[in-house]
Amino acid sequence: MSRGDLEWLRVGVLVAGMAMAALAHAGSAIQVSDDRGVVVSLSAPPQRIVTLLPSLTETVCELGACARIVGTDRYSNFPAAIAKVSKTGGLDDANVELIAALKPDLVLLALSSRVTERLEALGIKVVALEPRTYADVQRVAGKVAQALGLGADAGERLWRGMEAQVNAAAREVPARARGLSVYYEVDSAPYAAGESSFIGQTLSRLGVVNIVPAKLGPFPKLNPEYVVRADPQVIMVSAKSAVSLPARPGWNRIRAVKNRQLCAFTAEQGDVLSRPGPRMGEAARIMAACLRDVTTSVGGMK
Repeated sequence: MSRGDLEWLRVGVLVAGMAMAALAHAGSAIQVSDDRGVVVSLSAPPQRIVTLLPSLTETVCELGACARIVGTDRYSNFPAAIAKVSKTGGLDDANVELIAALKPDLVLLALSSRVTERLEALGIKVVALEPRTYADVQRVAGKVAQALGLGADAGERLWRGMEAQVNAAAREVPARARGLSVYYEVDSAPYAAGESSFIGQTLSRLGVVNIVPAKLGPFPKLNPEYVVRADPQVIMVSAKSAVSLPARPGWNRIRAVKNRQLCAFTAEQGDVLSRPGPRMGEAARIMAACLRDVTTSVGGMK
């Protein structure tokens, strides 16, 4: 064999080695540290996934892996392709037997889910993630991307897209709406979205002032009198609850109620607004549009 032949042989061996290394890396085990601090190892990118939280379902789909989802919680309804997969219950009543029958190689669920230990006892891989703030959403996007075998960079690209959309929505808020005091109700108990929640952080980005400070927690239950005393200029609430606001004791004295400065969201809008995930930019646009509309009434804000 000539020297030239030997050189080509060495080059061929080197190229083959590099190709084998690349394949080995692509098929190497995936490790993800979830919000419990548990390191979950997967031998390969999961191809049968069950998601038990709508925001996690939407994150998987936005990362291009919707086709891998074989089951979701009953509340996951976006994108439309999710309608055809099995529904396995809710946060508190997930059907473990049905989930096991779907033979998932990964279940993504909330940190607060009650079925984590039962699933793990069956040998099912579980990654628990709990997005409550913007920082959480950014982290969860990265964790889900890692778990899918896409790498954390894919999650970071998704996050940057969300950030850009929220920033664009903030630019749509008119100057007359900036600085207004806002009460955002997530439940008629009433539970509110505080400053530290992802909803509260969106409100801050839109330039308005949340009447519920961070010290009360992300989603505190309030004494209704607290809202009366705070006297918000704008109230954001479900369309169903908006109808009865004037009948609540003392609430007819609140500026937002007297002036009908209410953002009454439809059920479909409520889904978008309540999910800390890829549609946060759309949620910001919904809020921005309402702030624009409620401050465009005859005479403006009173």
